[in-house]
Amino acid sequence: MPKLPVTEDPDARSGLTIQGEKPENCTFGAHGETGRARVVETHVSILFFVGDRVYKLRKPVAFDFLDFREREARREDCQREVALNSRLAPDAYLGVADIQVGGVPVDHMVVMQRMPDERRLARMARDGADLDREVRSVAKTLADFHSKAARSSEISSVATREALKANWQANFAETEPFVGAILDGQVEADIHRFVDQWLKGREQLLGDRIATGRVCDGHGDLQAEDIFCLDDGIRILDCIEFSDRLRYGDVIADVAFLAMDLERLGRPELAARLLADYQEFSGDRFPDSLVHHYSASRAYVRAKVACLRSRQGAPEAADEAVKLQALALSHLRQARVNLVLVGGLPGSGKSTLAAGLGASNRWPVLRSDDIRWEMGRTADDESPPGYLMARYSPTHTAEVYDKLLQRAGYLLERGESVILDASWIDLHRRDEARRVADRTSSNLVEVCCEVHADEAVARIERRLSQHADVSEATPEVRAAMEQSMDIWPSATPIDTTGATPEQSLARALDALPE
Repeated sequence: MPKLPVTEDPDARSGLTIQGEKPENCTFGAHGETGRARVVETHVSILFFVGDRVYKLRKPVAFDFLDFREREARREDCQREVALNSRLAPDAYLGVADIQVGGVPVDHMVVMQRMPDERRLARMARDGADLDREVRSVAKTLADFHSKAARSSEISSVATREALKANWQANFAETEPFVGAILDGQVEADIHRFVDQWLKGREQLLGDRIATGRVCDGHGDLQAEDIFCLDDGIRILDCIEFSDRLRYGDVIADVAFLAMDLERLGRPELAARLLADYQEFSGDRFPDSLVHHYSASRAYVRAKVACLRSRQGAPEAADEAVKLQALALSHLRQARVNLVLVGGLPGSGKSTLAAGLGASNRWPVLRSDDIRWEMGRTADDESPPGYLMARYSPTHTAEVYDKLLQRAGYLLERGESVILDASWIDLHRRDEARRVADRTSSNLVEVCCEVHADEAVARIERRLSQHADVSEATPEVRAAMEQSMDIWPSATPIDTTGATPEQSLARALDALPE
C-alpha cells in the first residue's frame, strides 16, 4: 500500500493511499475518506479524480516526442508541469507527490486542485450555453499571457518556414503506419499537397511574424477540455511540458488550436468570437490563411494522438482520428491564398462583382482605375480620354498594371488573398498575373464578366451622367476595347445581363476554390 506525501501541499501531508493492481480498479484513501476514484487515461498519463484532488501519473512509455521509461524522467516532467502551468493556473497545481514503497520512491504524481466539471469550457460549449462573455475572458487571458511570455532567438526559430515544414514531416512520419488502416489515404495525400503549397509562398509572412515579436513560449496544447470558467477568472491547465519546441510558437498557433477545438465541438461562432476578441486585446492583425494553417496543424496533431490512443486500445479513438484528419484538410483548403482576377469590358459589372467578392470573403480589392488616378494627372488629362490616349496610353497602362501586380504580390506574400479589378483584356497582362501567383504559391482564379452590348452602354451612360465612379470609359472606348481584347479561355464567364448583383456574385463564388 504505497503512500504519497505531498511536501508542496500542506493540506495533503497526511498522505494518500492507493490500492488495486489496475488503474480502473483502484480505491483511494485521502484525508480520512476512502472511495473509488474516477480514472481518465490518455496516451501518456493516468489521472485519478478523488475528492477535491486530481493525481496525474505518467505512463512509462516512449514516442518520438517524449521518453518516460525512466523514473527520473517522469519525476522531472512532473516538476516541469507544475512550474510551467503556474503561469496560467497557479492555484490549480499543488505540487509533486512521491509514490513510495518501504520509504523508497518508485514513481511520482502531479497533484492538482480539482476544478468543477460543470465549469469546463468544453462541457459548456457542448451544452449550447451562451459563452460570449466567457470566450472574451479567455481571449483577454491569452493576450495578457502571450504579452508577458518569454521570447528569444531560440524560441523564434521554431516559427520559420523550415521549422514548420520539419514539424509537418515529423508528424507525417508518425502517422504513416496508420494511413489506410485508420486514416484515409486520399485525404492524407491532399493534406501533404496543401501543406507544401502553403509553406512555399509564406516565407515573408512568417518572417514578419518573428520580426514583430509574435513568437513566444506559449501553451502548446490549448484545448477547451482544459479551460475552466470560474467566477473569479479563467483557469487554463495542461500546457506542454515535455518538449519546449512543441510549446514554443506563434501566438496564433495557441489561439488557432482553441478555435479549432471550439469548431470541433460544434461552436464555430465561438471560434470566430475568440479570434476577433484576441485581435482586439492583443492588437495583432493576422490573415485568415495563417489561422487556418495553424488550425490544420493542430487538428492533424490531434489526429495523430488519436491514432496512438487507438493503438493502445481506446475503441473510440479511430473514428475521432478520421474526423480530425478531415478537419485538418478542411482548414488547409481554407488556408490557400488566392489571386483573383475580375475582368471584362467597361459596363460589364466587374467592379460591382469584385466588391461583392471582397466583402463576402474579407479580401482586399485593388482597382486599376484607383491606381490610375493615384498616379496623377497631366495637362492633357482635362477631358475624357479616348482609347489608348492620355492616362490610357499603352505606357501609362503598363505602369498601372505593374503597380497593381506589385501591390498584389506584397499582400500574397503575407498570406492575404487579393482581388484585382481591371479589364484584363491583354493576354500579356494575364500572364504577368499568373507569374505573380506562381511566385507566391497562390491560386490564380480568373473571372470574366460579360453583358449584352446595349445593357453595357446604358450602364456606362448612367454612370458618367451621375459621376458615380472614377472610371472614365465611354461607350466608344468600350467598343474599341472589344475589338482588341484577347480571348480568355481560362476565365470563368459570368453573364451579368439582366442579373442582380447578388445573382452575379453567387455565380462568381462558385468559381472560387472549394
